[in-house]
Amino acid sequence: MPMQRPAIPDFVLYGEKLDDDAAEFAHIEAIATRSALYDWEINAHRHLRSVQALLLFHGQVQFRCDDLVRELRAPCFMIVPIGSVHGFSFTPESSGYVLTLSAGFTSRAAGSDDPLLRLLTQGTCGKIPEANIRRVTLLCEEMIDCQADWRAPQPLFLALAEALVRSLPAPAQAESADEERLAAFRRLIETDLREHHNLDWYAARLNITAKTLTRICRRRLDCTPMELIHMRLLLEARRLLRFTNAGVAQVAEELGFADSSYFSRFYARHMGRRPAHDRQLQAADDPHAPVP
Repeated sequence: MPMQRPAIPDFVLYGEKLDDDAAEFAHIEAIATRSALYDWEINAHRHLRSVQALLLFHGQVQFRCDDLVRELRAPCFMIVPIGSVHGFSFTPESSGYVLTLSAGFTSRAAGSDDPLLRLLTQGTCGKIPEANIRRVTLLCEEMIDCQADWRAPQPLFLALAEALVRSLPAPAQAESADEERLAAFRRLIETDLREHHNLDWYAARLNITAKTLTRICRRRLDCTPMELIHMRLLLEARRLLRFTNAGVAQVAEELGFADSSYFSRFYARHMGRRPAHDRQLQAADDPHAPVP
């Protein structure tokens, strides 16, 4: 009987899960807040619902992300894409910040060629440009000061987060063919999420077969390409149900579902509850919201 592969821990914040109702979130904290509790060692884990940016201003870190291992000295940064298995070993008393952004943050990119999208979907690490160190530091401090309920981030916080990420150098290209294809696949998901293309459509635009795309996703993310697409659709659905006044039929239309009943079945199959249930929870918090 084959041995079962141990599950890779999946967190929103290291060591913490989060209720599925929180579709959109943005959080920042000092590196020491969490790392010092674990003797400055953050073991391998991943985030299936968020991307992280780490800014190190003092100290050193060994950064591990999928097959990549880098020894970095401050001032440096690391961007961890959604689903990448990663970990950190900081030198004691290292200082800096960890910024966690839900997957929907990628929608702030202006298009498929926007360096912001390449940064968030491909990930990278390196030195913070000397000319930008002061700006990045001030942006981190300002986000710390204005952070309120990180499960419902304010527009100012998100604008500051975007300015911070745009102050970091975007990768010119992925470091391996598989990483480049996976990053390109993630960009296609973001730009064509509502079109409901089949797997062959995505594979054709990546100039690979559907079988190869499936192999890459299974090896890198331990899921199928369609599971990755479905996770992103569900995240966007939860976001719309919680943070807008749209009814279930409107959310279905917004996400490209031709039939709201099919959308409800899709949502229930993956979430274990109907979207109307989550819509009613939001309506209970907002007495002016329409009941679907």
